[in-house]
Formats: sequence, C-alpha cells, structure tokens
Amino acid sequence: MNYARTITISLPYEEAVSRVREELANQGFGVLTEIDVRATFETKLGVESAHTLGDYLILGACNPALAEQALTAEPDMGLLLPCNVVIRRSPSATTTTVQAINPQTMVQLSKSPGIQNVADHADQRLLVVLAALKEENTNK
Repeated sequence: MNYARTITISLPYEEAVSRVREELANQGFGVLTEIDVRATFETKLGVESAHTLGDYLILGACNPALAEQALTAEPDMGLLLPCNVVIRRSPSATTTTVQAINPQTMVQLSKSPGIQNVADHADQRLLVVLAALKEENTNK
C-alpha cells in the first residue's frame, strides 16, 4: 500500500501553502501543528542544509469528528494523528509537491472495525482537497 497521496502543481510555494490551508478547512480540517522543516534545518544544521532541502512544510491536519471516532474506536490511534500534509518545493523546482497521508494506513495497523469507517471518511476528504488543488491548477 502506498502511504502517501501525491500531486504536483505549478503554484508558487507560498500560494500552494495558502490554498492547501483553505481546502483543508473546506473539508473540516483544522491545522493543529505546523513544522517548517526548512527553518528547522537552517537553525540546527545551517543555511546550506536548508537551501539544499528547499521549502518544506508539514501541516498536522485534524478533523475533530473523525479524530473522536478514531480515538473512541482505538485510543492508540492518537499515535497516528493528526493527518500529515506536506507542501514542498526544491530550490530548482518549477512545481510544488503536495502530499497527504493515506488514512488507510491506520486500517493496516489496527484490528478495530471502527477504524475502517474513519479511514474511509478521512481519505475521501483528503482526496477532495487534493482534487480541488489539482483542478484549480489545471484551470489556470
């Protein structure tokens, strides 16, 4: 199973970040965590390391209703929450990559029947986010 859903769009990095946030909100996801990997690399490893990586942001997206269902079905699912969404662009790239975790990964790691339903709903919503970004990008 592929653990990531990936699209490539021609939006500039900053615009892609903004659009990802908007589309996540449209699907009921809030951003609980945000990790600017480039800034962390710059601070911890130096400017050259950060430049080599390029722009790289990890958003921890959470749909509260789905998270409640997952945690009620199996409290250990908190280890797999929130759903990570990555927006990245290497220094030489002309496109931006957007990736979302495949929620079906939860199903592979759980014996709880309630997790399948949560994973299906989360997957549907994340696929809508990616499709909206891809469609908008195609129509430009």
